[in-house]
Amino acid sequence: MPFPRRAFDRQLLDLFEESGRNVQRATLLLRDVITDYPERAELANDLVISEHEGDRITHDIIHRLGAGRVRAPFGFADGYALATALDDVVDYAEQTADTLGVYQVEAPMEQAVLMCDVLVGAGEQVALALRSLRSGADVGPALVEIHRLENEGDRLSRDAVGSLFRGGIDPMVVIRWKDLFGSLEHSIDACEHVAHLLEGIAIKRGRRRDGGRDQ
Repeated sequence: MPFPRRAFDRQLLDLFEESGRNVQRATLLLRDVITDYPERAELANDLVISEHEGDRITHDIIHRLGAGRVRAPFGFADGYALATALDDVVDYAEQTADTLGVYQVEAPMEQAVLMCDVLVGAGEQVALALRSLRSGADVGPALVEIHRLENEGDRLSRDAVGSLFRGGIDPMVVIRWKDLFGSLEHSIDACEHVAHLLEGIAIKRGRRRDGGRDQ
């Protein structure tokens, strides 16, 4: 499922690739925070910076899309949806790190570390898929991997929440980690939403290339 090769707006593609790198950085930071929490709790501050960067990139993308006739591999609505979905990944990652501090978590749970590994993998594939907007490379394998990782994240989340209700865990611990697992799952789900949007964009581009029209 390659994107057709065309001379698209370079600055717009630069912004989407920058957003992909910011997603990747945020997911890696969150994994470091959770894996070594609370020893590396200060990395949550770097995630706040990434969240602000995400807001800035999203604003710049929307501004450029709305500035006039910009040659892009998608229409305004798809570009807007893609930009905001990418921002959601970072927002949920930052929210997860912040919640660790708010809830004064004392140590990480193994399931959270495993979910972070899934999120890092999904973030890497998101960044790879966004580079395909410029290169025209086949985006299909990256999207398939994101869907696989999202399914793995769902499984881990179900197992993690189930473990909270076994073994007589303190109810306050249950409340804290149920929220944290939910926030992690939201970030993984946001990666899959990005994949769905990119898949739709690729299909529409293929139809236009073949002489059809978008539905």
